[in-house]
Order: sequence, then structure tokens, then C-alpha cells
Amino acid sequence: MYINSGYLNNSRLPFKDKSKPLIVGSCGTYRLRTRDRLPTWRPRGRLDYQLLYVASGKTIFYFNGEPQEVAAGHMVLIQPRQEQHYEYFGKDKPEVYWVHFTGSDVKNILRHYDIPLDRNVIYSGSSATYAYLFKEMINELQTCRTGYQELLEMYLRQIFLLIQRSWEERKPTVNSYIQEEMEYARRYFHEHYNEDISIEEYAQSRGMSVSWFLRNFKQITMKSPMQYVLNIRMNNAVSLLETTDYNVTEISAIVGYDNPLYFSRIFKKTKGVSPSDYRKILANRQ
Repeated sequence: MYINSGYLNNSRLPFKDKSKPLIVGSCGTYRLRTRDRLPTWRPRGRLDYQLLYVASGKTIFYFNGEPQEVAAGHMVLIQPRQEQHYEYFGKDKPEVYWVHFTGSDVKNILRHYDIPLDRNVIYSGSSATYAYLFKEMINELQTCRTGYQELLEMYLRQIFLLIQRSWEERKPTVNSYIQEEMEYARRYFHEHYNEDISIEEYAQSRGMSVSWFLRNFKQITMKSPMQYVLNIRMNNAVSLLETTDYNVTEISAIVGYDNPLYFSRIFKKTKGVSPSDYRKILANRQ
């Protein structure tokens, strides 16, 4: 079992706060693999709103006493004082992200993003961006850096906007298959970017021809698969240069390059400066 979470002011107590339109109180994630069952039951609910995102696997939620299976690609919105009753089972391999929020204008904000208040289960689509935004909120709540509360609101609003967009773009056409496959590919690349990736083997594993995959991936992302992976590697390299004291050789290995000289050449070609010079420039700015 994996758990990671962050709480506003390091307090786990639910609260209602109308001092601002939207306030993120806590955020976290569960990944159940080794334990058989993880139940949650709050008969009287909480004072705040809760939004849960099923990133993979499936979960069981109970609404008015009736069980409902919620699969990956959906979110669950639970309003204040509404009973919270749900279970995760290890056999279903669920990965779930959650956020609690409050504020003086929450209902109007949700309506602005076309998020229905008369239902609990909401189609959101599966996207690595959701996981990224939840993880960023967890990190902000844990580190409490300058302006973190404002960033928390921005991240949550991005999630709302992505939900709205997923509804607008959800069409039962052949194109939905392409979109789902390309989104799956993007998630795969984000999970395995620092490994040796064979586009031919990947396409074959998904039952696609290489040419079909290359054509459609570039149409959706505006990049070839390897350009997309390169972008992930370089962005993560930049993050490591900015936030850690790992040397260039260590960073090279972390992002997937055995040869640090080759990594440095690629970094300079994409970012305009070498990794070492990038870190020097950053140090001079501080």
C-alpha cells in the first residue's frame, strides 16, 4: 500500500472557511496493491467538499446505501455533510487521488466549469495531467512555499477545467479510440521515460502498426513519440538541476542516459546551455 498526503496548516481536522472563494484544505493519494481492503465510512460526511479521481483500477462507492462501481477515468464529487462510504480492494489494484476544498463560492465555481452538483460520479477521462496536478497540490501542502495557497487554487481549477473539457470532447466516434490510445501512450511514456523505449515494440504490444501510431500520436501531441519522451527527460532534468544537488552524471542516469556527455549535448541542444552552465546561471540569479 502506498499513501502520500498534505494538509493545510498541518491540520487533519475538516473545516469550513468562507474567507476566500476557493480554498484547498488537503490532498492525497492511495495506491492499494498488498492490502486486501481499505474502507472509509463517515456517516455524517465532512464540512468540506471532496473530489476523488480514480486513476487506475476500480473502486466501490455507496450512495444512499446502494453500491456503485467506479472505474478509472471517473471522479466522485461528495458535498458537505453528505455521507462518505467507499471501499478499495487490493484485487482491483486501485490508484486514487483525492482533494478536500471549501470556500465562499464553491457552488458557483463548480457550475462555471459545468461540473454537475446533482450527481456524484463524473466522467473525467484518464489523463496523466490529473495525477500531475494532484501530486503538485500534495507537494505544495507539504512544503508551504511562498504563494502556495494561490497555486493550490490554480491547480484545482485546472482539474475542473480538464473535467469540463473531457465532457465537451467526449464523442462516441472512431476518433475516441484514437484519443484513448494516444492518451494511454502518453501515460506509458511518462511512467517509462527513463528506460529504453522501442516504438516498434510498443506499437506491436498495442496491436497497432508503427506508421499508424506515429501518424496519430503526432497529430494529437504535435510531437513524435521520441520527441515527446525527450521533452519529458529534459523537463525532469531541469527540475533536478533546480531542486537537487545531484551532479550531472547522476542526473543523466536518473533521466535515462548512460552517457553523461551525450546527455549534456542533448540538453544543450534543447535548452541552449549545458547542464552545468544552466545550474551556474540559476545560482547567479539567487
